[in-house]
Amino acid sequence: MAELKLSGVRKTYGGEIDVLKNINLEINQGELVVFVGPSGCGKSTLLRMIAGLEKISDGTLEIDGQVVNDVPPAQRGIAMVFQSYALYPHMTVRDNMSFALTLAKKSKEEINEAVNKAADILQLSDYLDRLPKALSGGQRQRVAIGRAIVRDPKVYLFDEPLSNLDAALRVATRIEIARLKESMPDSTMIYVTHDQVEAMTLASRIVVLADKGIAQVGTPLELYETPENEFVAQFIGSPSMNLLSGEIVATGTQTTVKLDAGGTATSSIATNNDQLGARVNIGVRPEDFEICEGDDWFFQGKVDITEALGEVTLMYFEPINGADPVVGKLQGIHKDVRGTTAKFSVAPEKVHLFKNGITMR
Repeated sequence: MAELKLSGVRKTYGGEIDVLKNINLEINQGELVVFVGPSGCGKSTLLRMIAGLEKISDGTLEIDGQVVNDVPPAQRGIAMVFQSYALYPHMTVRDNMSFALTLAKKSKEEINEAVNKAADILQLSDYLDRLPKALSGGQRQRVAIGRAIVRDPKVYLFDEPLSNLDAALRVATRIEIARLKESMPDSTMIYVTHDQVEAMTLASRIVVLADKGIAQVGTPLELYETPENEFVAQFIGSPSMNLLSGEIVATGTQTTVKLDAGGTATSSIATNNDQLGARVNIGVRPEDFEICEGDDWFFQGKVDITEALGEVTLMYFEPINGADPVVGKLQGIHKDVRGTTAKFSVAPEKVHLFKNGITMR
């Protein structure tokens, strides 16, 4: 298994258009690192550069201390699982999984041992003699993963492997991938997805890509609880974090934040006097709002739309002064609240402050 190091990696097309720039990242042995970001941010391009399918325009990629920029894909010790299954339809599951080993002229005994071991891990032993057309979508994706496992690579690369599956199969296959990682604790894996649930549940660490570079790297909870900037704060979590504009003001002997929408943040999130008058954004996750019956409210608004999801209810409020709608995510069912005015409080430790898009604390 392997460690990876990307130093100053850049990707351009035509020598002028930057797709990615200044990518610096270290991936340790045994980690499952997930690349996430909006469409077009370059996450699949970065994965393909690691695989050797895209040329690195500048910078270096090291695998186990060896620079591999000019090493062909087949010699990098990497196996890739693509979005499409890419199985040979005329071959059985066994033949699909063993194809690369056959080309490498491995012995029959080695091939059978590797295929049977992978099939056992992926619960495919009963399907080895079937053709791909006789399998479900989830089973086909497991065959594609098995084809990677038999090669015993240094690094596994997954390029949105679940995006072609329906919701139920996606959940089941995601759980299988988590079990697969547990059964191979020393394996290094890099996984690309646009699905936050996949990222949050599978990753040792998440790499958020944006604006042609890395916005933040951290564990799932670090990104959720302590985002370094507004982009990460709003990208991680669903629905997105609310951002409410305001100003740091003095209240007696303390400083606090007064919302343009009318509420006042509690003094326990206050900053120092040097920040008086500064314009800031106050971030609150929808699930951190609590209904407030008294006058000590943080936000109030007229309920515009509700979405009852059973265990939770989403409340969307009418936009204030042209700002984005605020949304609250409340436990339980809340009926007949559309058109009413609701007041919310929020615990001080759940409030995030941003100045010029960067976290203040």
